Amino acid sequence: MSLLSSINSPTDLKKLSINQLPTLAEEIREQIIDVTSKVGGHLSSNLGVVELTLALHYIFDTPNDKIVWDTGNQGYTHKLITGRRESFHTLRQFGGVSGFCKREESEFDVFNAGHAGTGVSAGVGVAEARDLLGQKHKVITVVGDGALTSGMTYEGLNHAGMIHHDSLVILNDNAMSISKNVGAISAYLNRTITGTFATWVKAEAKMVLKSIPRIGEPLLKVAHRAKESAKGLILPGLLFEELGFRYVGPIEGHDFDQLLPILEHVGKLSGPTLLHVVTKKGLGYEPARKDPVWFHACSPFDRSTGEPKKASTPPSYTSVAINALIRQAKKDSRIVAITAAMAGGTGLDHFAEAFPSRFYDVGIAEQHAVTFAASLASQGMRPVIGIYSTFLQRAFDQVVHDVAVQNLPVFFCIDRGGLVAEDGTTHHGAYDLAFLRHIPNMTVMAPKDENELQHMIHTGLTIDGPASVRYPRGNGLGVTLDHALIPIPIGKGELLSSGGDIAIIALGAGVAPAVQAAQRLKSEGIAVAVVNARFVKPFDAELITHVASEAKAVITVEDGALQGGFGSAVLECLADHDVNNIRIKRIGIPDIFVGQGPQQRLREQCGITADGIYRVAKELHPTFENVLVTS
Repeated sequence: MSLLSSINSPTDLKKLSINQLPTLAEEIREQIIDVTSKVGGHLSSNLGVVELTLALHYIFDTPNDKIVWDTGNQGYTHKLITGRRESFHTLRQFGGVSGFCKREESEFDVFNAGHAGTGVSAGVGVAEARDLLGQKHKVITVVGDGALTSGMTYEGLNHAGMIHHDSLVILNDNAMSISKNVGAISAYLNRTITGTFATWVKAEAKMVLKSIPRIGEPLLKVAHRAKESAKGLILPGLLFEELGFRYVGPIEGHDFDQLLPILEHVGKLSGPTLLHVVTKKGLGYEPARKDPVWFHACSPFDRSTGEPKKASTPPSYTSVAINALIRQAKKDSRIVAITAAMAGGTGLDHFAEAFPSRFYDVGIAEQHAVTFAASLASQGMRPVIGIYSTFLQRAFDQVVHDVAVQNLPVFFCIDRGGLVAEDGTTHHGAYDLAFLRHIPNMTVMAPKDENELQHMIHTGLTIDGPASVRYPRGNGLGVTLDHALIPIPIGKGELLSSGGDIAIIALGAGVAPAVQAAQRLKSEGIAVAVVNARFVKPFDAELITHVASEAKAVITVEDGALQGGFGSAVLECLADHDVNNIRIKRIGIPDIFVGQGPQQRLREQCGITADGIYRVAKELHPTFENVLVTS
């Protein structure tokens, strides 16, 4: 019988001897690798935090003591030992275990999080509530070193140091977040003695030590450990101590003999304490050690080789967008690209290879990325920001205040627009259409397929003001890609078919299912007009009002939030142009937080499919003689 099979709660964990914990850690790694190889997930970060997670639950009295996980995608071990072992195989599946911490799922999940940098602030709030309520439990916040590139982390640390209540922040330092850590903070944590003379001295000392029989190699290891300890004492601790924290570390994050007594010790300290723990991302699975970026959020893979399980598919929207961007950048040296720690996910790592001096990874700092881009644009550059829709939300004020107010030509390539599948609630790109379309000066585009996307990339770079194009996660439709890139007329939609019974006005990922539904309806004798809107702003009022006024009913389709989104724009347009006495239905993401699951399954849930559109059309069809404006 395995040790893991006997663990249903941290109470069971505490029944094990310390000597049994390494065996349990290996069993957990096997379970995590097995499940993620089948369903995908955040593998490398979770393999690196197994021992630390076990040690935290072993020493502290959870759930009475509260563990707050920054981001939450490092919580697989936490889930396995807090009552979700039997359902862990449903990880990130529809109706299954979330890939992130989720309060609705377990009392052990203290705070929901899908965006890095929120952990310290959340931990400060949990600790302050404890003190206000007169409670006595411990509050532990676990953050990755990547979170130290997020300004919000320092806002939380500054506040915690000022309040000076009892709290423990654990810095899980694996020297890497999703992309390679960047900036002065990363250099600060990893600084070592450099320079020609110092390098020569170290090399000579190494040779001398190695030449000493029997004791040379052990002395060399002692010297290395001493150097690393000195680095930790002299360098990183100063920063956190200036912020009001007692600094402890760095310590080895995979050694229970270090972790357990030190956690027990720091848990008894008063005031804010930061424990610096050094771990190895992907530990226990060599492919994840070699390629921690891909295995950060991997698709299903062959466990024996680590190779992804791939069928022959069309190129992804991401790759098409970035290839088009690179083509344009070869012609225009003013084009630069910016990412907020998501070079691989947004495809901008390929831009970086082609134009290393024109690429900027600013870390987990979306607000800075947007204002930085605005300032570049103010001096004549053509900055492009590659960003997930869900992360653009973090920089809304900068989009308005620093870009749009000044009408600067910053181009937002918004990846993962719409429903993104297994990452679930915190990662769906549901709101970008709604929050961008009401900003003055902003152009908002969404392509019907990957070919139109590459033309929109070209178009966005010709606009003398802020512009955005949003595209979905995943592969394109397999359409032929034009060789030449041509600009699309700004604010002009495309009439794909004509018909006087129903007008389906669709945007982006909603266009293809609209066309399929129209074909089915036409086979039943229902005349259907289909519009590919292409632009949410500026809006093609002329085309939309003409098509709507010719039809008996209108259906709008979008892969975004219905409240204030594209369908709302159609309603506003028809009201402004006195197009009434027509029945209207909107299809899109309803006023709920959609969970995780396969992308197509989630679109079915929201009705953003050919079948969903067909059903709505059939419901409308018998009522053509009894027209009524509705949404």
